[in-house]
Parts: sequence; C-alpha cells; structure tokens
Amino acid sequence: MFEKMQCYGVLPASDLERAVKWWKDVFGLEPDMTNEGGVMFQFGGTPVLVYETQFAGTAKNTAFGIDTEDFDGDAAALRERGVTFLDYDLPGLKTVDGVADLGGIRTAWFNDSEGNIIAIGQRP
Repeated sequence: MFEKMQCYGVLPASDLERAVKWWKDVFGLEPDMTNEGGVMFQFGGTPVLVYETQFAGTAKNTAFGIDTEDFDGDAAALRERGVTFLDYDLPGLKTVDGVADLGGIRTAWFNDSEGNIIAIGQRP
C-alpha cells in the first residue's frame, strides 16, 4: 500500500489572490501549478495547495509546520518580511518574543494572510 505516493499540504484561503501574493512576498515562491482547484507551491520539497473557501482561517490549530536548521536566521527573515509571531501563555507553553523553547526545540507560530497558523521550528 502507498508504494508510490506523494503527500502535500492543503491550506484554505478566503481570498486566493491575496494568499498567492502573501506566499510570493513572504516565502519568495512562485506558483508551481494553477488550476480551478487552487494554486500549488513547492515549499522545501513539499507541495502545498492553497485553495479558495469560505472556511479559511477558522482552525485554531497549527495547519502547517516548517522545520529549519537556522531558526534564528529564518525567523529574522520572516520578521523582515512583515511576519509577526504569535505569543502564547498557556499551561506548558509560554513564548518569549514569540518564541517557545520546548525542551530544546525552538518554535514560533504566525498567521498567513488567511488566518491559518503556521509553525517554524528547529529540533536539536
């Protein structure tokens, strides 16, 4: 089962044009494919489909995660492109300047243009 397959992320957008602009401006990506189903980007070797729906931004959980080997550099680059990291003060999770240290795993969360929560993190 699944001997030949590929997985991809799926993120909703209430305004597809705005979402595509955000992916271009923040991540520097050009669409890999565009059709009536949405717009596909290649992000770190993972396809991500962004599609239009009225339900965009309604999830209160992390919708997409990015592992990086240069958390500080990538977080700084995101901030330079206008990304604001979310602050949390929950039992077992507290961010400082938008960054949480979870037993050596550094993580930060931010919203895309559509309200989807994206995480960036670096594992030890």
